[in-house]
Amino acid sequence: MIEVVAGDVSDFTDGETKEVDVAEQKVLLVKEDGQFYAIGNKCSHYGAPLNKGAYCKGVVRCPWHGACFNIKTGDIEDFPGLDSVPKFPVEIRDGKVVIKADQAALASAKRVKPMVKKAADNNKSVVLIGGGPANVVCAETLRQEGFTGKIVIVSKENCLPYDRIKLSKAMSIKPEEIALRSHQFYDEHDIEILLSKEVTKVLPEDKKIELNDGSELKYDSLVIATGGQPRQLPIPGSDLKNVYSLRTPHDANSIAENAQGKNVVIMGSSFIGMEVAAFLADKAASVSVVDLVRVPFQLTLGEELGSYMKQMHESKGVKFYFETSVKEFNGEDGQLKEAVLANGTVLPADVCIMGVGVVPATGFLKESGIELTARGFVTVNKNMKTNIEDVYAAGDIVEFPLFTADGQQVNIQHWQMAHQHGRIAGLSIAGKPQDIRSVPYFWTVQYGKSIRYTGYGFGYDDIVLHGDVEENKFVAYYTKNDQVVAVASLGWDPIVSQAAELMSKGGTISKEEIKEQPDSWVSRLKSY
Repeated sequence: MIEVVAGDVSDFTDGETKEVDVAEQKVLLVKEDGQFYAIGNKCSHYGAPLNKGAYCKGVVRCPWHGACFNIKTGDIEDFPGLDSVPKFPVEIRDGKVVIKADQAALASAKRVKPMVKKAADNNKSVVLIGGGPANVVCAETLRQEGFTGKIVIVSKENCLPYDRIKLSKAMSIKPEEIALRSHQFYDEHDIEILLSKEVTKVLPEDKKIELNDGSELKYDSLVIATGGQPRQLPIPGSDLKNVYSLRTPHDANSIAENAQGKNVVIMGSSFIGMEVAAFLADKAASVSVVDLVRVPFQLTLGEELGSYMKQMHESKGVKFYFETSVKEFNGEDGQLKEAVLANGTVLPADVCIMGVGVVPATGFLKESGIELTARGFVTVNKNMKTNIEDVYAAGDIVEFPLFTADGQQVNIQHWQMAHQHGRIAGLSIAGKPQDIRSVPYFWTVQYGKSIRYTGYGFGYDDIVLHGDVEENKFVAYYTKNDQVVAVASLGWDPIVSQAAELMSKGGTISKEEIKEQPDSWVSRLKSY
C-alpha cells in the first residue's frame, strides 16, 4: 500500500478537484461537504484526464465524451465506456490529507464492477437480441445487480460486439481490436454469445424467439436492440461491385483496401460520410461528396459550422457537389466506373460509399404485437419497456421519452445513449427500475479535430456562436425560443460536458445569458 500526502486540509475548499501524483500515476482528489474522496483520474473510455472535466456535486464528467463517474465510489453512471474507475481511501492525519493506494489499482485506469455468476437453481432466462453496446451493458448490469439466471446475447454478426463508431474513423481496424469485451470476459461472467444467428420471429405469447437456423429460444425477459440497417436507395447500378454501405468491420476493411489510390464518391455529408472522407482524403486518388443539402452537417450543426467543416475538408482535397444527388451508377464488367449526378455532372468512381442514413432493423417484429411507429421504431417508456409484458427495447431502434424535451418521444442514435438504454433495461429486469434520465452526447473526429455536442437540438430556431471558427476554437449554443437546447464546441473543453451535467441535473441555460458571455452559467454547477 502506497501513501501520499496531498496537502493540508486547510489547503482545500469544498467543490475543489485536484490531480495528485501517486507513484507516477494520476489520482483525482475531491473535497465535497467537508469530506475527501479519491478516484482514478483517467476516464475509463479513452483515458481523458477527469480533473479537466466537469465536476458537479457527487460526480465528475469526462471532458472528451461525457462519461460520468461517482466521486465517492468511482462507479460509471453515464456513458460511453463500460468500466468504472478505481477508488482510493483517504485519511486525515494531523491536519494532512493522505491518499492510500494499492499498486494493482493504481496500475489500471479501469475497474469492472463485481458481478455474480449463473446459479444452477435459477431457471430464469434473459435473451438479448442484437450485438451492440446496449445489450452488452444490459448483460453486465444484470450480473452486477445480482441476476443469477441465464443470459444469452444473439447477434447476426460473426464477431464479438465491438466499438462500431470506430469503423468510420479507423477503417482498416480489425474487429478483435475493437471488441467491447473478450471471449474470456463473457465466459467468466456466464454471458452466452450466439454469433451469426438472426432472429426471424418474436412470439411473446409463447415467450420464445425463432432463429434463421430453425432453432428456438425461450425467455422470461427479452431485450431487443438490433440497431439500424443502411438505407438503400433505388439507384440504377447500385448493385455494381464496390458500391458499399458501411455497417460492419468487413465493410470498413473492404472500403479501405479498395479505395487506395482510387476515385471515391461518398453519398451523404453527415457524420459517417464526412468521417469516411477524412479517413480516405490522403489515401484515395480523389474524394467527392454528394448531398442534397448546402453544407456538411447542415441539419445538425447549422450553415456556419457546416461551412467551416466544408473548408476544412476542401483544404485536404475533398470536393463537394451539393444540392444534387446520384441519379445512376455506370460500370464496366460489373465493376463501378462512374456516378452520374442529377445535375448532369459525371464523376469518376471506382468506389462509392452510401452514407445516407439507416432505418431501424425491426422488420421481424411486424407480426409480434410489439408497438412500432410508422417509421418502424419501437415505442418504449421511461424504463425501456414495450407495450408487451417482459419485453424491452433499447438503442437506435427505439423512441423513448427524453426528459430534457419534456418527455417527448424521440429517437436518439448515439453510442452513449445506447449504453444508457441497456443499463436502464437491465435495472428494470433486475427489479430495480430507474427512469431514463441521460442527456444526449456525441462527438466526431476529423483531421485530428474533435467537435463535441450535447442536448437535443431538433427544431432549434437560432444559433449563438462564440469564439472564432477560423482559429478552431468556438462554442455554439442552439436555442429554441429563449432556451438553449443543445451545445457544440471545438477547442473549448469542458464546456459541452459542463452543459451536459447542468442539463442532467435539471438545469437550463437561457438565450439571454449566453448572448454576451459564453460561460457565465457554468458557476451554477456548484449549486447542485
